[in-house]
Amino acid sequence: MAYDFKKDSKEFYWSKNKPEIVNVPKANYIAVRGSGDPNEEDGAYQHAISVLYAVAYTLKMSYKTEYKIEGFYEYVVPPLEGFWWQENVFGVDYSDKSAFCWISVIRVPDFITEKDFEWAVKTATNKKKIDCSSAEFITIEEGLCVQIMHIGPFDEEPKSVAIMDEFLDANGYVNDMNAERLHHEIYLSDARKVPADKWKTIIRHPIKKAE
Repeated sequence: MAYDFKKDSKEFYWSKNKPEIVNVPKANYIAVRGSGDPNEEDGAYQHAISVLYAVAYTLKMSYKTEYKIEGFYEYVVPPLEGFWWQENVFGVDYSDKSAFCWISVIRVPDFITEKDFEWAVKTATNKKKIDCSSAEFITIEEGLCVQIMHIGPFDEEPKSVAIMDEFLDANGYVNDMNAERLHHEIYLSDARKVPADKWKTIIRHPIKKAE
């Protein structure tokens, strides 16, 4: 059976509808950076998602090609994730989507190396006729975080964030968002097929002990 991060690393790819603290270990990702309104039709964000999936599925299906990845085992491509921020804004101002900066990512198994990633970028560019040169291979160690399952439209996320903030205050923690530690979302629903009021998104924020 194919390895599935959502099942085998469930604590990082599922959450309760109340805050919980997690310690997120180092992991490797395919990433594309950009800025601007993610809802813009044919905009930078939508192009980034196309690139991510092109590279991710090229790696997943590599075992059917002549290129062999050492230690490869079959796996399910993990959910799309995103790190978000706005210059000179603490947290997220949902009313100004044009000011968003983002790093969209899809996790890859530990056996995927940067060499394998570079092969996938070239292969996806050639086979899928899409320029994948914007993709990067990055490693992120999030560390101590609070997360919650948000159900509903993205514009209603402040309600869930407020619940997380109350939880932190009651338990001796504070937010630790900065240039390196960012607002993080993990998308568990296909927005094209699921009504907005049923979208499931894990919201994760970096935290530290209050002084």
